[in-house]
Amino acid sequence: MRTRPSRTRLEPGASVPVRTLVPVLGPPLALPDPDRPVHVQFRRFAGCPVCNLHLRSVVRRHEEIERAGIREVVLFHSPAEELREHVAHLPFAVVADPGKLLYAEFGVEAHRRALLDPRGWPAIVRAVLSGAVELVRGRGRLPAAAQQGGRTGLPADFLVTPGGRIAAVKYGEHVYDQWSVDELLRHAAELPTATA
Repeated sequence: MRTRPSRTRLEPGASVPVRTLVPVLGPPLALPDPDRPVHVQFRRFAGCPVCNLHLRSVVRRHEEIERAGIREVVLFHSPAEELREHVAHLPFAVVADPGKLLYAEFGVEAHRRALLDPRGWPAIVRAVLSGAVELVRGRGRLPAAAQQGGRTGLPADFLVTPGGRIAAVKYGEHVYDQWSVDELLRHAAELPTATA
């Protein structure tokens, strides 16, 4: 059995090339943002119950994140047309990367441990129950049965300075291993004023 070589993980201090990202809704945006730090989250697929569970915590505290001067950008490896119907309610930019080009560039991996690691199981149960309630209320949508990018993606978080450097990074070890909002705010508070 051939194994795929692991992607190169980025470390704090690594440079992020300037690019324009096109969200599924809203205007294009620059990464890095020349005026403020950007929290780039890599999630799994459109309608992913565990991703939705985490993103609800980000939505609840989005105003606090904005007051801290942070721009939120979330990437999914689903096509834009599939993603659009799942993220229309989110108050931040969501970018489709179905070819996983940015996932590869940032070293974000997929692995079966995403779902098999017992540390992620409580979140999977909460996510499925919460998603079922949303479906019953008519507010949720099921993800597509087939996911071209797979279901075993691992989350990753990056805080990118206006100068285009990675200030902090977290590569998840299981499906629900990402920064909390408190951790994000703590990383942003540690940025030097000149780069924040």
